[in-house]
Amino acid sequence: MRTGTARRTSAAGTPGARPLRSRTGFRLIFLAPGAVALLLGLDAALGLLGLPQLLGPALDLTRLPDVHGPLMVLGFVGTIIALERAVALGRAWAFAAPAAFGVGALALVSDLPLAYGKGALVVAAVLLLLVYRQLFARQPATAVTIQVLGAVMALGAALLWAGGVPVPDLTPWLAGFLVLTIFGERLELARLEALSGAASRVALGLALALLGAAVAALLAPPLGFSLVGLNLLGIAGWLAARDVARRTVRGTGLPRFAAACLLAGYAWLAVGGAIWALGGAVTEGRGYEAVLHAIMLGYVISMIMAHAPVIFPAVLRRTLPYHPVMYGPALLLHASLVLRLAVGDARGLEWAVQAGGVGNIVALLAFVAVSVWAVLAAPHRRATSPRTTPSTPSGATSSTPPHATSSPPPHATSSTPPRATATGASS
Repeated sequence: MRTGTARRTSAAGTPGARPLRSRTGFRLIFLAPGAVALLLGLDAALGLLGLPQLLGPALDLTRLPDVHGPLMVLGFVGTIIALERAVALGRAWAFAAPAAFGVGALALVSDLPLAYGKGALVVAAVLLLLVYRQLFARQPATAVTIQVLGAVMALGAALLWAGGVPVPDLTPWLAGFLVLTIFGERLELARLEALSGAASRVALGLALALLGAAVAALLAPPLGFSLVGLNLLGIAGWLAARDVARRTVRGTGLPRFAAACLLAGYAWLAVGGAIWALGGAVTEGRGYEAVLHAIMLGYVISMIMAHAPVIFPAVLRRTLPYHPVMYGPALLLHASLVLRLAVGDARGLEWAVQAGGVGNIVALLAFVAVSVWAVLAAPHRRATSPRTTPSTPSGATSSTPPHATSSPPPHATSSTPPRATATGASS
C-alpha cells in the first residue's frame, strides 16, 4: 500500500518502524523556519508601526522591515502550506518544498545578499507546483485546479520580486496565493454539499479572473487593482453564500469556533476587496496598510485560527484539543483590526494604528501560546495522521492546506479533533 503515513510491515504483518517522513520530530524541522519567520515578521511589524523592535536590534538584523511582507506570506504561511502539501502527498521528495521556503525565509533576514533569499523562494514555489502536479494527478478536480492557480501566483510573486518589482506592486500576487489556496479548499468542502456544476464553474472563473487581474495590475495598475478588488469581493461573496460555516456557526464547541473565524475572515476579505475596487492602485499610505492587513490578518490568520485544532494533529501527529479560551486571541485579533483600520487608518490617527497593530501582534502570539498550552495539557497520545485513502477510482487524495480545511461537523467534540480525510473534509 502506497500512502503518506503507512507503516512498514513484516511478512507476518507486524508493524515496523514508521518512515522518517511520518515522524513528528522530522516534520518539526521543516516547521521551525516558518516559526522563526513569524517571530521576526512580527518584530518587523513593530518597526513599521514606529515602535521599538525587540529581536532585530538584538540579533543585528537590519533589513527586517524591508522584507516584512514576503517574509510573512512566503516565509511563514508558505512554509506551512508547503509542509502540509508534502504530508498530504506522502513522498519524501515533497519535503524539499517547505525546506526551500524555510531556507528562503532565513536567507531574507540574514547578512547574505538579498538575491539569495529571493532565489530560494523562487525554487520553493517551483517545488510547490511540482507537489501540486502530483496531487492534481490523483484528484483532477476544480478545487485542486484553483489551488494550483494559487501556487502559480506564488511563483509569479517570487519571480517578480527577484526581478526587482517593488513589494507594493506585488500585493495582488501575494494575496492571490493565499486567497486561492483557501478558496480551493473551501470549494472542496462545498463539493461534498452537492455543489452544482455551474457553481463550480463560477468558482473557477473567479480564480482565473483573479490571476488575470493580477497581470493587469502590472500593466495598467489603476484598472488592474480595481479588477483584483472586484474579484476578491466575488470570492468573498461566493464563500459566504456557499460555505457550510453558515450552518455550523449555530453549533457548539470547535464547529462553532471554526465557523465564526471563517465568516469573520470572509468579511475582512470583502473589506480588502472593496478598498482595491474603489481605490484602484492603492500601493502606499493608509489605504495600502488597510487592504494588506484586512486580507493578510483578518482573512488569512482567521483561517489559521479556525483550523489549527484540525491540521496541527494531522501534520505533527499531536493532539491540539479545542478549548473555549481560543476565543480570546480570535476576538482580540478582530477587535484590534477594527481599531486599526476603522479608527486609525480611516481617520489618520497614529495612536490607534499603533494600538491596533500591537493588539494584532499580541493576538497572534496569544493564539500560539494557547495552542502550546492545549497540546501540553492534553493526554499524551498521538493524533491520527491523515491517510491518503482513495476517494475516487483514480485514487484522489487529500489536498488540504493548514488554514483551509473543512469545518468540523456539528457533532465533533472538544477532546477529539477531527481527522483530515481524502476529500479535505474532517470526519
